[in-house]
Amino acid sequence: MNTKEEVLASFALLKEELKTKTEDENMGPPELIRIEHDDYHAEYIGRTATGLQFFFPPIFGKHEYITLFLFNDDGDLVESRIEDLGPRTTFDPEKARSIRDKWLEELKPEFEDIVIKPFAVEYDGEMMGLIPTKHDHYWVAEVHPGNVMAFSKPWDRGDYDT
Repeated sequence: MNTKEEVLASFALLKEELKTKTEDENMGPPELIRIEHDDYHAEYIGRTATGLQFFFPPIFGKHEYITLFLFNDDGDLVESRIEDLGPRTTFDPEKARSIRDKWLEELKPEFEDIVIKPFAVEYDGEMMGLIPTKHDHYWVAEVHPGNVMAFSKPWDRGDYDT
């Protein structure tokens, strides 16, 4: 699990390495990450009626959450909505679907690939987002909490590991 301090340190290292990056932009640290729409963990991604990119990731942690992240055309996070559905022992999947469907109705979405920057938000002591981490000499960007999707270079490929 990533602590707030670890996440902040990763973003600081990312920022530093992006300043000096000279190699192929898709092979160094992640600046922009393409996520390919699919029927698995990237089922609910695309664009809203207003043109924002959106991402409903499958997020797991101490509690079950339903989350929605909205991004501008440059891939910057502009809004996050997070609903805590309580501990896994009392999880109500119908309630989660109902919230997701209500939010989707508000978005009037077109499902398609998105290109976003790594990001993190803190909610109730839990770090959530597409968080970059450097392991030895290579970078990954993982959806947290839960590390349910992991992206690696080349960053424009769009696919992920689970």
